[in-house]
Amino acid sequence: MKIKICGLFREQDIDYVNEAKPDYAGFVFAESKRRVSPDFAANLRRRLSGEIIPVGVFVNAVVEDIAALYRDNVISIAQLHGEEDDEYITRLKELSASEGNKPIEVIKTISPLPTPHSLLPSFYLIDSGAGSGKAFDWELLNSPGMNALKTAKPWFLAGGICLDNIEQALSFNPYALDVSSGAETSGVKDREKIVQLTEIVRKGKII
Repeated sequence: MKIKICGLFREQDIDYVNEAKPDYAGFVFAESKRRVSPDFAANLRRRLSGEIIPVGVFVNAVVEDIAALYRDNVISIAQLHGEEDDEYITRLKELSASEGNKPIEVIKTISPLPTPHSLLPSFYLIDSGAGSGKAFDWELLNSPGMNALKTAKPWFLAGGICLDNIEQALSFNPYALDVSSGAETSGVKDREKIVQLTEIVRKGKII
């Protein structure tokens, strides 16, 4: 299983993830207290270990802006939390593939309810809302509709994951866990929590 630590917005946050080595690191470009500018995200990206995949988080962003961040190697994956439809995703892939690049991979956030979803994204992220930091009823993941959806694409589980409930989150066997506020203390990233969360995912259980 993999883990993403999201909402990095300080240089020391990058140092923490470089030490812990999660699989993915998230930069938020949408409206948020963790929002980073493209220029500052580029600085953080240069500081980030090459072993960690940088993900940009967006809500109904201008596709040209996302494609530019991808072409400039600030992000490798776009995580979409808005009303982005097939036309939007297709356009994003077309723009990002210019200049000889392969099309950008997309993580599309979906609700835990079994409603129709696009097959264009590379991954789904199942969450109760756009960065709400609150866990939904994870038992919804076991519904027949969600079981079918989970076999269609690799999926991330997000929303309120922390040291207190990570073992339960692991039991649903997602492709990856996406953690933001659960890796923080008093609103900023906590080195010890990042290290512990990553170690737990690596081991598959709390030791």
